[in-house]
Amino acid sequence: MRKLYLLILTISLMMAACGPRYKNPHIEIQTKLGDIEVELYPDQAPKTVAAFLSYVKAGYYKNSSFYRVLNSDNQPSNAEKAELIQGGLYRSNPKVHDTLSGIPHETTQQTGLQHKNGVISLARLAPGTATSEFFICLGDQPGFDFGGENNPDKQGYAAFGKVVKGMDIVNRIYNQPEDNQSFDPPVPIFDIVQL
Repeated sequence: MRKLYLLILTISLMMAACGPRYKNPHIEIQTKLGDIEVELYPDQAPKTVAAFLSYVKAGYYKNSSFYRVLNSDNQPSNAEKAELIQGGLYRSNPKVHDTLSGIPHETTQQTGLQHKNGVISLARLAPGTATSEFFICLGDQPGFDFGGENNPDKQGYAAFGKVVKGMDIVNRIYNQPEDNQSFDPPVPIFDIVQL
């Protein structure tokens, strides 16, 4: 009996030692084209990360999609150019999307996070209106930071994490067929889970 107990204890300790241990929470965006792992930064963007994780835990992103893309060819010639893929509930689950309260806006000036390659950020209209919609930057996008040119109010967007694995998948999604900034068809997100 003692040997069995020691064996179980040893296996349990080995499994605990092998499991991922992260300082910050990690999520996995599970898509039709592959998985994207993102590290979130709650110390810098606590309100944004808390809200996003609450949506993940509630299962809101199950059967959602990446539905929008910005690239150098699909933006007006006089606009500040950006490269990103955008996803969330807007197209797949508008009933839930429309019931969510706006998240207090955490600017890049407050958080110290910048819109660099692979950064995940919340999409919004006015400051404080962001909810479930997010985008991932392809390349550095300083126009999305506080004071940047991509938003008339100059408040930028709320960056809250960065892709740590799967930028090849982000690029595959980015290169999918699109029509007037919309993926055609949208790229399915099977789920977003916390690791």
